[in-house]
Amino acid sequence: MPRTPGAPGIQGTPSTRSTPSTAGAPGIQGTPSTRSTPSTPGAPSTPARARQAAAAAIDARGTDEAVWRAARLPELLPSLALPAGPVLVVAAHPDDEVLGFGGTIAALRHAGARVHTVCLTDGEASHGPAAPAARARLAARRRDELAAALGDLGELPAPVHAGLPDTALDAYEDDAAALIGRLLDAVGAAVCVAPWEGDLHSDHEAAGRAARRAGRDTATPVWSYPVWMWHWARPHDPRVPWHRAAVLPLAAEAAVRKRAALARFASQLEPRGAGAGPVLPPQEIAHHTRAFETVLR
Repeated sequence: MPRTPGAPGIQGTPSTRSTPSTAGAPGIQGTPSTRSTPSTPGAPSTPARARQAAAAAIDARGTDEAVWRAARLPELLPSLALPAGPVLVVAAHPDDEVLGFGGTIAALRHAGARVHTVCLTDGEASHGPAAPAARARLAARRRDELAAALGDLGELPAPVHAGLPDTALDAYEDDAAALIGRLLDAVGAAVCVAPWEGDLHSDHEAAGRAARRAGRDTATPVWSYPVWMWHWARPHDPRVPWHRAAVLPLAAEAAVRKRAALARFASQLEPRGAGAGPVLPPQEIAHHTRAFETVLR
């Protein structure tokens, strides 16, 4: 989940974790939205300020998982039954589908439902600026990690890899929507599941918008899973459309399978070198190892 060069980083290092949205991203923890900030001569443009605000939201310390546990979301939100399938799960990067929906993928396979996956980028920019050969090696590594992780969730078809550029998915949104639409038709999907288009990560948001468009074009319901929302939001956060939220409880076996799958993403769990920590430190993984998953419908 790479950041764009020049976005605010951690401890003064170049930022590489995420690519924040450029379109009017709101501020964090009650600060004014960047859209309402008056421009001054020589100041960055509103889209640039919005991008920086989104990066700051993701780069900030974030909401501790204990706060989310205290919110008791499964008691407040409606529960969803598993769809009968087939289900197409969309990811912007190799790991998003497991972070946001991996336990439910395992539950679907246990129930005999067909699940198909498509990964729009190879996540080759997750470690920041690098030579093309190094990015190609990281892309290959992340494809291998994803294959192993999906195998931990159950017997699944090989993922479709679109190979679109990491950190630039918004420029290829039409291509992504067309591919998702073709796959929805090809597998006869009853539901499409994709990253939430409000996640404050431009690749996640582009993937979510593309899935929504493909869903409209094929009359397929779309469920959205948040990834970075758990980091920058808080319970009852007004920036989150809670009226669309529902939970999918996970049986113990599905939760165990998801944990095993997440452990496969070593490239994201290990320090990246040169003083840069992991893309997914333990406090982020904690948001994604609950006994339930959350989707926005």
